This record gives sequence, structure tokens and C-alpha cells, in this order.
Amino acid sequence: MEIKLNGLKETEEFGMKLGNLLKTGDILCLNGDLGAGKTTLTKSIGLGLGVTDYITSPTFALINEYTGRIPVYHFDVYRLENVDELYDLGFDEYFYGNGISIIEWAEKIEKLLPKERIVLNIEKGKDIDERRIIITGYGNRYVEITKELEKN
Repeated sequence: MEIKLNGLKETEEFGMKLGNLLKTGDILCLNGDLGAGKTTLTKSIGLGLGVTDYITSPTFALINEYTGRIPVYHFDVYRLENVDELYDLGFDEYFYGNGISIIEWAEKIEKLLPKERIVLNIEKGKDIDERRIIITGYGNRYVEITKELEKN
């Protein structure tokens, strides 16, 4: 599935719509170049999940936790030097816990990701505000979410 977004408003609307569809245990993998909009999209997804705290990129902390209608675990593994750092954080308790995991730069930890996941590859467009999101994934939740996104 491919989504084209033009500007912050469309990104926010898409993120909120996606956030409203998410359920406990969902894993979102966000990939894209620096400045592609991974954190911006995460903020919008958080709004759809009822997060009222300001969402920032956990680049140096690796993970930030937020409270919404479902707990949100926001990972940024860009600066991850080795996967042992994730083991030290107990990543599997987050991935298989009672919240939603959103992982920026997820391609860096491909081997550790659960089989069932939703992958959003974000690409910059020709215009500074354009984004193209290619959604792929594995499992029932991927199928359910793409069907819901296609409805509108």
C-alpha cells in the first residue's frame, strides 16, 4: 500500500487515523532517511492514541514511554552500536508487552523484530513537504490495518 502526503496537516491526519486503528501488541517499524518525517509521524500517531505528552525522538535514550489509551513505547535505534544495548533494555518486554511499539530506524534491528509487524518506509518527495509512505508488513494486524486505511 502506498500513501502520498503533502504537508504537515496531511501527515497529522494520516498519523491520527493510524493511531486510532492500533491495538495492544502492534509493532510499527518506521524507516527512512534523516529528515524523512519518522518522528513527526510518530507524534501524530501518538495523538491518535490519546498521548498528551510532547513526543520527542529518543535518539540518545533509545526509548521513551508515553501514556495514552494504550501505552506507547517509542524506540529510536539510529545510534545503537550493537544489539546488546536492546537486550539490556529488555526490549522483548516492550515488543511483547501491553503497549504499542514504534521503532524508528527499525531496519537496523531486523533480526530482533517480531514476525508480525507493520513497516512504514517514508520517502521524501520532490517538494519539501511531500512524503510517500510505503506500507508493508506481516501478519493479521497488517492485513486488518491496511484494509481500514484503504476504506478512506
